[in-house]
Amino acid sequence: MKKLIVIGAGGLAKEVVWLAQECGYQIVGLLDDNTQMLGQQIMGAEVLGTAAKWVDYSDCHFIIAIGSPRIRYVVYKKMLQTTPQGSSPQFATLIHPSVIKSSSVSIGEGSIIFPGCVLTVEVNIGRHTVLNPSDTVSHESSIGDFVTLAPMAAIAGNVTLEDFTEVGIGAAIRQGLTIAQGGMLGMGGVQTKDIPENTVFVGNPARALKTLPAVEAKC
Repeated sequence: MKKLIVIGAGGLAKEVVWLAQECGYQIVGLLDDNTQMLGQQIMGAEVLGTAAKWVDYSDCHFIIAIGSPRIRYVVYKKMLQTTPQGSSPQFATLIHPSVIKSSSVSIGEGSIIFPGCVLTVEVNIGRHTVLNPSDTVSHESSIGDFVTLAPMAAIAGNVTLEDFTEVGIGAAIRQGLTIAQGGMLGMGGVQTKDIPENTVFVGNPARALKTLPAVEAKC
């Protein structure tokens, strides 16, 4: 049985502990940068230290269970910065057995696909991306690295979600549209036109609400 360390100790981490067990992993423990969490039990697994402590468990696989794609990326970078020479963290990819997907779907390392998701044909999902329960992604859609889809998001065909984007609970995206890097579609939003970089859209039809800080270059 493969051993796994979960990075993060919040609500998503609790769900990921369960998901990983469903996928046949042995949970060794969790790592979280909130030092007040040290020693606490999360779903029967102990918080062992901060994310930088991953080097003490280099025989394990890792999964970053943090909902915000921007924070998930910051933690990922910190892990790489503490990598000893000649070594690097091994990231697991968790896909629940109930997920429906065709053989033409590709999923990058470190990504998390929860139960009830449907990924049809020629769908590409990047690294360290999270699809929450009951998300649907249709034909020829491309989802980048460090993306988060909240539960029950509906992504039509030929949609592009660039790196660091977020889609809220129950949101829907019309065929052929794009959310540019760092953009967000809010809960229940209905996207009818492209969303620019680092911009939050909300409503039905979705309209611009505010601008977010740019995400620094990806490593």
